[in-house]
Amino acid sequence: MTDKDTHDSTDGAATGDEPPVAETDGGTVTQAAEDHRQTDYLDREVNLLKPSTPFMRDHLKLVWASFIVWVLTTWAPVTATFLATETMTSLTILGFPAHYFMVAFFTPTASLLLALVYSWRRDKLDEKYGIDTETATGTSAPDAAATDGGVDE
Repeated sequence: MTDKDTHDSTDGAATGDEPPVAETDGGTVTQAAEDHRQTDYLDREVNLLKPSTPFMRDHLKLVWASFIVWVLTTWAPVTATFLATETMTSLTILGFPAHYFMVAFFTPTASLLLALVYSWRRDKLDEKYGIDTETATGTSAPDAAATDGGVDE
């Protein structure tokens, strides 16, 4: 498979002075990714109620939606058991009382699925805004940790 994000430059090739140079053509960057690259986040105020950038707004929507789903899946079985004790204890799911099954199986499973959905959606959000989560220098983790200015032993 060939790399399709570079092309040969014609600068100098027409006169014969220099060989063609491979230059990047910019690839396929979305407008959201370009805007994200142009934003200086150190000068932006972080406000959970009124985010200052599109990336922060989209990420905050994801965080709040995940939080609401977590609250519902975690506290709904407990609240239902408190409000309808007779119903929750008399119903059986797979041979277990409904309140026990909901708290012992449904809640942990829902939390695990929520974590998976959050990470998938966050990856999509990073892709949309052109955020690369790989190391910038391409060095291995021990080499990156050694650049803190500490003394070698």
